[in-house]
Amino acid sequence: MEEAKIQRTLMGHKASICSLDFHPYGEFVASGSLDTNIKLWDVRRKGCVFRYKGHTQAVRCLRFSPDGKWLASSSEDNTVKLWDLSAGKIIAELTEHRGPVQIVEFHPNEYLLASASSDRTLRFWDLEKFQLVGCVEGEATPFRTILFSGDGGCLFCGGRDALRVYGWEPERCFDTVPVSWGKVSDLSLCNNQLIGVSIAQTNVSSFVVDLNRVKLIGSEPQGSLPAELPIRQPAPSASSLRRIYERPSTTCSKPKRASPCSDEDEKESSAEIQNPEEYKEIFQPKSAISRTPPRESEPFPAPPEDECVPVKESVPPAAEVATPVAAIKKNREQLNRPPVASSTPTVCPDPPAAPTTPSHPPVISAARKEPIGLKVADFLPVVKGSSPTEVGDEEAMGQIRKGHDTMCMVLTSRMRNLDTVKAVWSTGDIKTSMDSAVAVNDLSVVVDMLNIINQKASLWKLDLCLTILPQIDKLLQSKYESYMQTGCISLKLVLQRFLPLITEMLAAPPSVGVDISREERLTKCKMCYKQLRSLSSLVKSRVSQSGRYGSAFRELHLLMSALE
Repeated sequence: MEEAKIQRTLMGHKASICSLDFHPYGEFVASGSLDTNIKLWDVRRKGCVFRYKGHTQAVRCLRFSPDGKWLASSSEDNTVKLWDLSAGKIIAELTEHRGPVQIVEFHPNEYLLASASSDRTLRFWDLEKFQLVGCVEGEATPFRTILFSGDGGCLFCGGRDALRVYGWEPERCFDTVPVSWGKVSDLSLCNNQLIGVSIAQTNVSSFVVDLNRVKLIGSEPQGSLPAELPIRQPAPSASSLRRIYERPSTTCSKPKRASPCSDEDEKESSAEIQNPEEYKEIFQPKSAISRTPPRESEPFPAPPEDECVPVKESVPPAAEVATPVAAIKKNREQLNRPPVASSTPTVCPDPPAAPTTPSHPPVISAARKEPIGLKVADFLPVVKGSSPTEVGDEEAMGQIRKGHDTMCMVLTSRMRNLDTVKAVWSTGDIKTSMDSAVAVNDLSVVVDMLNIINQKASLWKLDLCLTILPQIDKLLQSKYESYMQTGCISLKLVLQRFLPLITEMLAAPPSVGVDISREERLTKCKMCYKQLRSLSSLVKSRVSQSGRYGSAFRELHLLMSALE
């Protein structure tokens, strides 16, 4: 990572690699593949140390135990297997799941393993007796990733658009936090914050959840507690009697196939640095590069709510409580503070689209909760020498109703246009239906039509592209986010389905003889190519925008690179 280059390339699997995990102490890495094999690699010697065979389908997840002696693997064959690295053989097979097991995770301290499966269950396993000690069922969707808290007091489970916090023995859900991360792929802890990462096509998104606002032990939300996570004190139950891992003080010796580590390998070694200058000369990197995350691990900025809801408690100075009036004011301010919700997610909103040129209009978000540019004061008459509150109810309602007739006319016109398009749509002619939607000269009707057609890619034809591409040009230049999103989706479908055909037709040599259908298709391809070239310049000018719009335009720009 210091030199930002590839250090090793390990080759040997016969199919795609599905999972990886680094050994906690030695320079080893384990890999699982679609070829059902697990391989343990020595990074220094560039070779495979051992191959573990036992799964019958793809290996989806690998995890080393905290002490580095075991390896857990989950597979699409509905099983979880535990491997002894020293003996090189399987020590347990857990077969309670009824669907592919997507993820496994070791408890950081105790002999406990958690696993999540496509059967929508979460199971806890005792690694002393290799028995099931808990099961969570009834989830709407399977968990995609799980992670124990730093102190091992709870388990974070990432599902579709939600984070759940679970305990075990007995199984219970401490808290549920809605997070709009879609299909989350990984979780990590940093500075009392939970960071989740999701992948959608060519986009990688990160989300942050403030753990101060999440119930971790079934108590009150931690918004008024110190920043550090409380250490969970286990109750006198079976979990408190479970063994804990013994972590070695030195790096682990090379795993062997049949014999445990020898006494000579287990001897502790010490390395004393006699000259700090020599140490810096050897281990200090020669050149520094920008890192992600940065060297100084700082927490992400708190959500906007925290700016007006202070959570730390401090003793007030003597000057503030010197008089009863000051004390009353202070208590009133504290009572007026809104309570902190227990499951408030830290959502990272997309920044507003920054126009690259002055001609780009500001984008109006589709997720707004109030009309844009409307204020109550704008509808009230201006009366000199009197406040707006003195206006009577009838007069205020009369001012508000001024635009009512206009709005009714707009909605009536749109309903009439939709009825016209619906009548043509009922005949089954998609092309004529779209032509009628374009003819009414109402862009909202075109958007409604495209939202239906985009759901079924098989409805798209080359004739339809000729009608829709000019409308896509208008949608991409619209100030409304919903219009822009529909235009991006439609253009992406056109590029994926028809761009190979268009380029192939234009590059093909002229046909021998008369082929009327081919000539018609070639003419349509030339017209589509001309319109796509026009759209390409528009898309290229928008790739520098930030947020969701910018990422959508950048993806379209990559797809349209074949036009150049």
